[in-house]
Amino acid sequence: MTTATTAIPSTGQCTIPVSGMTCAGCSGKVQRALETAPGVSEANVNLMTGAATVRYDPAATAPDRLVELIRATGYGAELPRPDESAEDTLSARDAEQATETRALVRKLIVSAVAAALVMIIAMRPGGHGSGGVGVSAWLQLALTLPVVFWAGRHFYTRAWAGFRHHSADMNTLIAVGTGSAFTFSLVMTVAGRWFSQRGVEPHVYYESVVAIIALILLGNVLEARAKVRTSQAVRKLAGLKPATARVVREGEEREIPLADLRVGDEAIVRPGETIPADGSVLDGTSRVDESMLTGEPVPVSKGAGAAVVGATLNTNGALRIRVERVGRDTVLSRIIRLVQQAQGTRAPIQRLADRVSAVFVPVVLSIAIATFVLWFDLGPEPSYLHALVASVTVLIIACPCAMGLAVPTAVMVSTGRGAEMGILIKGGEALERSEAVDLVVFDKTGTLTEGRPAVVSIALAPGAAHDESGLLSLAAAVERLSEHPIADAVVSAARRRELPVPAAQAFRSQTGKGVLAIVEGARVGVGNLALMRDLRVDPGALVEAADAATADGRTPVYVAVNGKLAGLVTVADPIREKSRDAVAGLARMGIETVMLTGDDRRTAESVARQVGVSRVLAEVLPDRKLDEIRRLQDGGKVVAMVGDGLNDAPALAQADVGVAMGTGTDVAMEAGAITLMRGDPSTVVSAIELARRTMRVIRQNLFWAFVYNVIGIPIAAGVLYPAFGLRLTPALAAGAMAFSSVSVVFNSLRLRGFREGAPNVA
Repeated sequence: MTTATTAIPSTGQCTIPVSGMTCAGCSGKVQRALETAPGVSEANVNLMTGAATVRYDPAATAPDRLVELIRATGYGAELPRPDESAEDTLSARDAEQATETRALVRKLIVSAVAAALVMIIAMRPGGHGSGGVGVSAWLQLALTLPVVFWAGRHFYTRAWAGFRHHSADMNTLIAVGTGSAFTFSLVMTVAGRWFSQRGVEPHVYYESVVAIIALILLGNVLEARAKVRTSQAVRKLAGLKPATARVVREGEEREIPLADLRVGDEAIVRPGETIPADGSVLDGTSRVDESMLTGEPVPVSKGAGAAVVGATLNTNGALRIRVERVGRDTVLSRIIRLVQQAQGTRAPIQRLADRVSAVFVPVVLSIAIATFVLWFDLGPEPSYLHALVASVTVLIIACPCAMGLAVPTAVMVSTGRGAEMGILIKGGEALERSEAVDLVVFDKTGTLTEGRPAVVSIALAPGAAHDESGLLSLAAAVERLSEHPIADAVVSAARRRELPVPAAQAFRSQTGKGVLAIVEGARVGVGNLALMRDLRVDPGALVEAADAATADGRTPVYVAVNGKLAGLVTVADPIREKSRDAVAGLARMGIETVMLTGDDRRTAESVARQVGVSRVLAEVLPDRKLDEIRRLQDGGKVVAMVGDGLNDAPALAQADVGVAMGTGTDVAMEAGAITLMRGDPSTVVSAIELARRTMRVIRQNLFWAFVYNVIGIPIAAGVLYPAFGLRLTPALAAGAMAFSSVSVVFNSLRLRGFREGAPNVA
């Protein structure tokens, strides 16, 4: 299968679609070839996605050379088109998977019908051969030929390609097993009388050949359909974009295909329509459902100047937006690329399966040869038949598909489910590291708090000439000319209340104290206690309220009008709604929490008390955050760092698991192993729970895949025959092999049932 993926970036990383891989041995062979290539620092080959993700030194190698290297191993490879968007590559991949599945279904139907007819004929008297030249044997041969040379042809061609490249994989086992049975039966059919005359009773095993191929094809069909379900989350995201966009060009409103949309276009989005691309609102107000991006079901208010994201749903008002990003540059395409890259990565636990798979097929071939020899020398008569059947059964039951699917299927389903919930997980390694986290460090500003100071209360001085609205209006008039974050909070509060903000004159800033201006003829001062003293204003009536606010981690702002105290505006960085839930949820999981901030200790401890964090690292300069993370790690902790700012990026990279808030900077999101798209700290709990459940599923998959082979191969070889007379037929072995692969896939699909805040038992 050829899987189209993302275009090749200029950063020394590329994703190359690889075709022809059918088992862990295939992907392991390609990976080993890439890992040993000059200039390659890391290679991940994913059997489920059919792609190789390679990090390389551009000075030492190039994507074209990597493609040639993959082809030299006997598998197909091609570079994706550089202008292809994530949605386009996904559509191409879906089309290829659909074509592959249809072809497999046709082959399965033909094989199943042939198998049923051959078995009916074989059950008749003399069906397994009567002198080797009976009509029954020739009928079975006629029905078997199209199965071997058409339906199962790819098993033999791939096995031959592997042989030419000095490798063996699942196809080798199937080809050798069914090929041996078919060749033996063909010889007995054509020359059976000759063998009969020399005392060798001819037997044919056509029913085993066609049954094995039919059952393996059944497993392939089920796997192919299950693979479609594993990436269902990405398809849902890609399917959210509209087919067309309504734009204004040359003064006329027209509807165009989405592919023709350009940066700078003005798009009209009516109520109930999907926003076509990323941009900003030029005109209109509405509420936009951004659940596809954040997982949050409550629509967000949008007005002039607000940023909007393509594929989100406009609910109740008309909007005119300026298009700022299209195609592969949109947030939707970026999310899809991140999820696809995550699904192409490998968890460290995969190395165990890789080590086994690397030697598995040669070991199985050796066991099959030993089985043949032992049965031929020690088995009952006809010993040659028992030896053939036993060795073929070993080859068939030992198919390593289940081991190859155990890890990537779980990673694909898990990262897809995470994306649906607004949790972008950068692959298997991030999942495995997250499972072991026992301490979570939260940055304060923008993580536990909103990161945007806001007015939380207004107190009037006794005898004040203004009400709360009047006081806020005057304060906003002065603060509008200031660039301080507190000034923004005051002005924003006035605008939210739709209060008039008069013009201010003679503005002056007193560094470290506050601001002064004349507003509508009145002398207004806005600032701290030091400013009030400079203005000789008695703050006595509100000092107690100001001290209480300071003790609680809030910032008191005095307002004086014409030399008299008018009131007190209290500003605070509001605690995020779900911060307390996040800390409590982590505590229930046995995970310790720490708050790390550059703020003063009193403010930090106030926030910590409100959210339930017991340990605070305060007054930490941005360049020292990394050192604090390292110190915690040196203490034996597996640390997850949750942050959103540019200054958090080094700490996020140093942490065992960096968790970036999606509402933060792009640098922080790139540094983090996990991104929380809706900026809700409580989703940290869900991310770690999902990681823990995923790793349980992976271990279950690997356990049953290994146990299946450990138990199945000896039974197939006949270890139970001397004591109990029990043996497996090749057809039963093929059924067991197909069942093992499908069971691993469907066990992984249980992760799609993961729910936030609900019991999740794997």
